[in-house]
Amino acid sequence: MNNLAPAEIWYVTGSQTLYGEAVLKQVAANSRKIVAELNGSHRLPVKLVFQPVLTSSEAIRQLCLDANNSPKCAGLVLWMHTFSPAKMWIAGLTALKKPFLHLHTQFNRDLPWGAIDMDFMNLNQAAHGDREAGFIHTRLRLNRKVVVGHWSDTEAQDRIAVWMRAARAWHDWQGAKFCRFGDSMRQVAVTDGDKVTAEIKFGYSVPTFGVGNLVECVDAVTDKAVNKLCDEYDATYTVAPELRKGGARHEALRDGARIELGLRAFLKDGGFKGFTTSFEVLHGLKQLPGASAQRLMADGYGFAAEGDWKTAALVRAMKVMADGQFGGASFMEDYTYHLSPDGHLVLGAHMLEICPSIAAGKPSLEIHPLSIGGKEDPIRLVFNARPGAAINAAMMDLGNRFRLLVGEVDVVEPPQDLPKLPVARGVWSCRPDFKTACAAWIQAGGAHHTGFSYAVTTEYMEDFAEMAGIELAVIDAKTDIRSFKEQLRANEIYYHLAPGLGRL
Repeated sequence: MNNLAPAEIWYVTGSQTLYGEAVLKQVAANSRKIVAELNGSHRLPVKLVFQPVLTSSEAIRQLCLDANNSPKCAGLVLWMHTFSPAKMWIAGLTALKKPFLHLHTQFNRDLPWGAIDMDFMNLNQAAHGDREAGFIHTRLRLNRKVVVGHWSDTEAQDRIAVWMRAARAWHDWQGAKFCRFGDSMRQVAVTDGDKVTAEIKFGYSVPTFGVGNLVECVDAVTDKAVNKLCDEYDATYTVAPELRKGGARHEALRDGARIELGLRAFLKDGGFKGFTTSFEVLHGLKQLPGASAQRLMADGYGFAAEGDWKTAALVRAMKVMADGQFGGASFMEDYTYHLSPDGHLVLGAHMLEICPSIAAGKPSLEIHPLSIGGKEDPIRLVFNARPGAAINAAMMDLGNRFRLLVGEVDVVEPPQDLPKLPVARGVWSCRPDFKTACAAWIQAGGAHHTGFSYAVTTEYMEDFAEMAGIELAVIDAKTDIRSFKEQLRANEIYYHLAPGLGRL
């Protein structure tokens, strides 16, 4: 994964001095064991780091400030081993800027029924202490995830892991830069938006560069570097004969390779985590970046076409969440429909730029005409997306807030071959059904550009929306239009009033 900074999650245990020093030593020992066992389970994607047991307002506030200032801390897991009076947490939690998960667990799994005495009860009263903590979290109107279950329970561990991946993606957004070459596609509404509000809300910036800045990097690429990348293409993909060395279109392959190398240099030198292109702004480039955008996505860069910076940032976040997991993530677009009475399907694609991390097999590297952009024929990777459960997610700027919309889908094999469609593509059915899903998507103002993933599920996006403090709308197997519209209307009221509610 390119440009992904190290991250860790702090494990924070609450208690108090009422029970004596011996109990606090036991609390610390128990917490250390939990951290060691969880790290040793190999189910968590981010390392847990034990923090000293907290027993005072001053210590809690200092730890929260330290978390804010730590470049590696991506979030906190909070647990009340005994009972930690919640007033002690107010100063710290009101200062905390990092996301947190509340783990409702206890050290022992089973109760030693015949040996239970009051010493045992005082030491192992997380059922009591976590309810006190939960009250103050709610009283302070704090967004968080609550995971319930014994810490050795694999289901609980997996839910912690999902939150960790979302926290790492949120951490990755802070200070991130997404480069736009040119502006959004002219006259298109949903790809535009308020970049100042986005930086305030999400922590990333979207600087714009002229394509001439990129052309300088492309022109600086050496023939030796182009030769090496063309050899890599041959080793990685099924390269069309006309693109191979000695083929009639080999020079186009070299032009595409030069654009990729120039893009990589520009993005690396600028510290960017994603980028957008536009077929309306290509001055100085021989072809629209196709295979280069696909391959950069495969390396972890966020990408979206036509200047759609919100989707580029979303794809990057989904890439970070999916890192190390099977399934991949990609830029996507709902393109056209199959409306047969035997079953309705969506054909998702784009002009060129779908990430090969979602490919069903070995992609082929091909060249075909492109009827827009006014440039030479671009090279691109062509493949079918693999069958399986997936999500499509879209981020929209509604003027007074951002909405994250998630649709659950099931990718299938194309019913027939697509020999004349020269782009990467996926075919899927929608949950709960095509008509309901499409109506709900349109009612929600869902964008036509999305982030698509098999590895990232709705739970990841729910956790991410909580961290961002934004609206989430989900279209899944339980969706019905009447309830969905009522939810959207209720959200209009809530997200209008929520900024004023504060911490009452």
